[in-house]
Amino acid sequence: MVTDVVVVGAGYAGVMAANRLVSKGDGRVRVTVVNPRAEFVERIRLHQLAAGTGDAVAPLASVLDPRVGLRISAVTRIVGNSVLLSDGGELGFDRLVYAVGSRSAVREQAHTVGDLAGAQRLRRRLRELDAGDPVTVVGAGLTGVETAAEIAETHPHLAVRLLSAGPIGGGLPERGRRRVTARLQRLGVEVRTGVRAERVGSDSVDLDDGTALPSACTVWAGAFEVPDLARTSGLPVDAAGRLRTDESLVCVERPDIVGVGDAVAPPRRVAAHLRMSCQAAIPLGATGADTVLAQIDGRAPEPLSIGMVLQCISLGRRGGYVQTVRADDSARRWAVRGRLGASVKEQICRGTLRYIRDGDYRWAGGPRAGLDETDTGARVPS
Repeated sequence: MVTDVVVVGAGYAGVMAANRLVSKGDGRVRVTVVNPRAEFVERIRLHQLAAGTGDAVAPLASVLDPRVGLRISAVTRIVGNSVLLSDGGELGFDRLVYAVGSRSAVREQAHTVGDLAGAQRLRRRLRELDAGDPVTVVGAGLTGVETAAEIAETHPHLAVRLLSAGPIGGGLPERGRRRVTARLQRLGVEVRTGVRAERVGSDSVDLDDGTALPSACTVWAGAFEVPDLARTSGLPVDAAGRLRTDESLVCVERPDIVGVGDAVAPPRRVAAHLRMSCQAAIPLGATGADTVLAQIDGRAPEPLSIGMVLQCISLGRRGGYVQTVRADDSARRWAVRGRLGASVKEQICRGTLRYIRDGDYRWAGGPRAGLDETDTGARVPS
């Protein structure tokens, strides 16, 4: 008997889940991926696309196993054992993999690099600016740092600043923060921490201390948000709208639905250390596929176990910082920086496409926090 599996979303987690299902399914599964576009978006390269230093898309056909079916449409709602599509169609399923991903929270009149359309719009805007025009990047996590560095290096005629309420580089150790800050400053980026942006206007950014900074182009690189598909479909979600699952990624009220990637909230004891990142999304997708196959076989799925390995930051095309971390994402002593760091980061970016094509992907096991099993994950964007 063949089981029909619908995978909603074709990001890192969704593509990995689909490929692993057909690779390890031995003909037991028929997989259809539903995605709004026929291209795979390399989110980890969107800052390059925005700055004009590279592309960030590849044909989905080049990363999906040929045995995987593809339906170009958006899922508007999950009803019973069917997904309703934006093109008016409907697909039935025996099992569903929920892999809708995340996007940058949108602020009115601000740009973003959290999705393809936003990065393309920012790229056009940067090309319109004149020498000396101020560009403000709000948020100094990994995404904000990479974006500010890429713009400053590629458009040295612009006045780039980076604003953050917290420290540079999120979870980096103090030594790493200093080195990343120094590289940004060498690229001409004005770095300001301890300030919070309250409002973005067409030509300014208002700070919480009452200061209004001129800004011809503002990039919002703060928190990510998830689509509301689970909520509008009546599925159990956490406060952020992420699908609530058990420790094997099975939806807590729908055992025929398995969640993977940024838009799911497993218990904290297995997921609290996971950042919203391709580094977590790829093994999440693989784990979700294994869970589906275990269900089909009548076996108990294995609990989620993912260990983080690196925090990687590109600092323009000629600089980078790669911090080794423990399984719980806490920093180790060893790091690579400068041109070697840039080379390592580039090789990792290239490797992600190979990883998601490979159904036999393996990853490092994670820590077990032993927290209350009613808690859900509190992952943060990279």
